[in-house]
Formats: sequence, structure tokens, C-alpha cells
Amino acid sequence: MKGVSLDDVRKTRLNIIDEMKKEGIVVYPYRFDVNISSVELHKRYGGLKNEESREDEIYSIAGRVKAKRKFGKLIFLDIDDYDGKIQACAKADVTPTTQFSIVKRFIDVGDIVGIKGYVFRTKRGELTVMILDVCVLSKALLPLPEKWHGLKDYEDRYRKRYLDLIMNPEVREVFKKRFETFKYIRKFMDEKGFDEVEVPILQPVYGGAFAKPFISHSNAWETDMYLSISPELYLKRLLIGGMKQVYSIARCFRNEDVDRWHNPEFTQMEAYWAYKDYTDMMDLAEELISGLVEHLHGTTTIEYQGVELDFERPWKRIRFIDALKKYADIDFDTTPDEEIKKMLKENEIELPVYNRGLAMTELFEKYCEDKFIEPTFVIDYPKESTPLCKLHRKDDRLVERFELFVNGIELANAYSELNDPVIQRKLLEEQVKLRKLRGEYHPMDYDFVEALEYGMPPAGGIGIGLDRLVMILTNSPSIREVILFPQLRPVHRQGQEEGKK
Repeated sequence: MKGVSLDDVRKTRLNIIDEMKKEGIVVYPYRFDVNISSVELHKRYGGLKNEESREDEIYSIAGRVKAKRKFGKLIFLDIDDYDGKIQACAKADVTPTTQFSIVKRFIDVGDIVGIKGYVFRTKRGELTVMILDVCVLSKALLPLPEKWHGLKDYEDRYRKRYLDLIMNPEVREVFKKRFETFKYIRKFMDEKGFDEVEVPILQPVYGGAFAKPFISHSNAWETDMYLSISPELYLKRLLIGGMKQVYSIARCFRNEDVDRWHNPEFTQMEAYWAYKDYTDMMDLAEELISGLVEHLHGTTTIEYQGVELDFERPWKRIRFIDALKKYADIDFDTTPDEEIKKMLKENEIELPVYNRGLAMTELFEKYCEDKFIEPTFVIDYPKESTPLCKLHRKDDRLVERFELFVNGIELANAYSELNDPVIQRKLLEEQVKLRKLRGEYHPMDYDFVEALEYGMPPAGGIGIGLDRLVMILTNSPSIREVILFPQLRPVHRQGQEEGKK
């Protein structure tokens, strides 16, 4: 359509709609009975020979017209029904005259159509549906992009995900794997005895992670509210209430960086298991993710961005202290504070107040994380790294925490959960003070501490970043490729500002 404007195309197609209405054709009908998919047709008639047909077997298919080709008394349509593609054919001496006319005059590339007919295979071997009846289910007023595959502007794809899905089958496959991932996780957790629960997204106090929240306002209560940064503290309340195994596939919101690994709105699974600890959560993560990889790919070995990854169990485990020594040449016990401070300065890492454990955690992120290619549990972090975790039972300088890394990407974080209300209160109060030193406000969740005073059983807890996991499973280079509608810088379109007035 070179040289033809979108307005010209829209006007032409609006005229076609007027012509259809004059002939009594319903342009946007209410429903259409589909009884088979393109994939099922290819499976069912895979053995059909060239020029062989099944005229006594009539099917109804529906989908978007991706191509239209005219050859005299033959018109071919490529129909995309999201599951796959099938060719349809209108033939002047077979297709009823009225139906042939509709195909010829009124159907354009981009339209959604319903077709009834029988299956045959062409001389060239293409499985095809002979059109006996056809109706336009939705007339597209705008043309499909001609060279969508060649677009370099990724933001266009993300902003117009509907076109991305229409034009790029490989994008659909990414999201089909995402959907299958969530189904598998739910089935796995159900079989393990977990209950899926919902927690508030709007919260009066945010907590469960170090993160900046999005702030909203409740007109009913005349107070600020926060979008959830983590479901953790609510899920723990359920353990206090007597539930033993709970999880949530939760939408979380963090008002922070946007890059290939981070989206302000993301999805994670958090699970808590009463009477277990962080070693049990390692086993759970291993079994879940290893089984998921094999379920999706038929093997535990996959490729991510040119790197081969083997998810066969058991996975590697390394202590935080040992990793720090191996990759950063920092001895947890003997490296002088002055040397640590020097390394912080060299890497432009600023702490509001110097703290040896937090400093080592920051340097670990800088020097160590990208070294873990095969699935690896890094275990036993400095106690300063989190206020929500039990002290290590054999070394009170550490906590019973692990992070799971794959190809240098953090996929999961887990603890032996702290359930001592006195210690928890003290640590959360210290966290509030630390945030104030950074110039940040962080409210104290007194209700959670009070709930702990009623008694929470020992428990293991884990959070798994599902968007990042899907990135690995689909060999996607950016988190935006696996989120249907990723957050993007707002673009104001003509008329938006007027609408606000």
C-alpha cells in the first residue's frame, strides 16, 4: 500500500461496509460456531494425498485473513486462528455465487472471517478448506503492517502488542509458554498440598522487601495507600492463623529502575510452608523448576542467549562466604574494613552508614552474581542482609537464607522465616531507622509484629520471580518480551489532553 495513507484505507473500508449493509449483510455478527482449529485439521488430515478431498466432512473455522491471492476463478485466503494457519479457497464453480462474491468484493487482509467447508489438498500439497459458506465477523478498518518483522523499534511492538501478536507467531509461542508455566506451577503446588490465596494489592503499610512503593490515595479513608511490593507479611499472617501451606501468584509494584531485568509491575510466586526451613524450600524450588523445564522442553537442558543450561537435579550449592572469597577475594573474617570501604568507593557504592555485612552484600552483587551460570543456590548470607530471616543455627553472623541464580540472574529468594516477635520488632525498627538515614520514609508494620506475638510456627518461605523464569524458559533477552503489556514511558496522543479538561 505504498503511497496510500491510513485515512485512505479507512475510508475505502468504510465504503465496503456501507455496500455490505446495502446488500443485507451483517458486518459485525454476534457469534459464529467454530468446531475445529487449524492445528486439529492439519493433524486429522496430515495423510491426505495431493488433489484428494473429504467433501462429506464439513467444518467451521474462524480467524484473521493474513493473505489474499486471486487467480481468475480461484481466490485463496490464509487464515490465522492463533493456534496456527490454514489455507481457504473460494472456487467459482464450487463456492456458491453469493459466497464467492463476498470473498472477492468484501474480504480484505486483516478481516476476521468465519468459513464453512470441506478439506482437500491442492496439487502443490497445501491442505485447504473449500469455502461453501463465508461471513465477515469483523471488518478491519486499518491494514496490517506490511513489514512488521523488520521493525527495529521495540517500543512500538510493546505499545501495540495486539499487532505484535497478530504478525509474529514466535511472540505468541512465548506467551503460550508463559501461560503453560503458570498452569504447571499451580498444578505442582496443588499436588504438594498448598492453598492458593489472595492478598491485598492496596495496603496501608508496605513491607516484605527493600523497595520504593507506588503511592495511591483512598478517598473513603482519606489516607494514602501503597501498592504491594510483596505479599510476604500477609502470607505469614495466614500461617499465624493456622494455615500450613499457602502461596500466592502475586502482582507486585516497585517504583524503581526499568531495565531488561526489571519492570515496575511484575509477577512473583511466594510460598510459605509451616514446620519447614530453607533447606526444604531449596528442595521445593529444585523439584518445581527442574520439572517445569522438562515439561516445557522435553529435557532438562536448554539454551539461554547462547549459553547451555542444565536443570537436572541436584543443583550446585555454595556458601555466600565461600563465593565472596572465590570471586571477590574478600575474606569474611579477615579482610580489613578499610579495604572493604576502598572497594565500595571504587565501585561507587554508597551506604548511609558503613555496615560490614551490608557492604559485603553489595560487593557480592558486583563481583559474584554473574559467575553463577548453572542453577546455583547461594546460601547463608550476612545477618544484615534481611530483617525477616532466622539467624543461622550454627553461625550467628549469618542468616538461613538462599538466593537461586541462573546465568547470573537472581530467580528466587528464600528464608528460614523469623518467628520470634521480640527480635522481629527490633529488626524492623532498625530497618526504619536505616531508611531515615537514606532520606526515605518506611512505615513500621505494627500489626504484623502484634500478629507474631500470637505465635507463628517455624516455616520456610520462598519468592520466585516468574517473569525472569519465563525469560529463561523462552530464551527471551528482556523482561518486556514476556510481559504482555510492560510499563513504558507514557506517550500523549492527540485528544488526550482535551479529554482531561
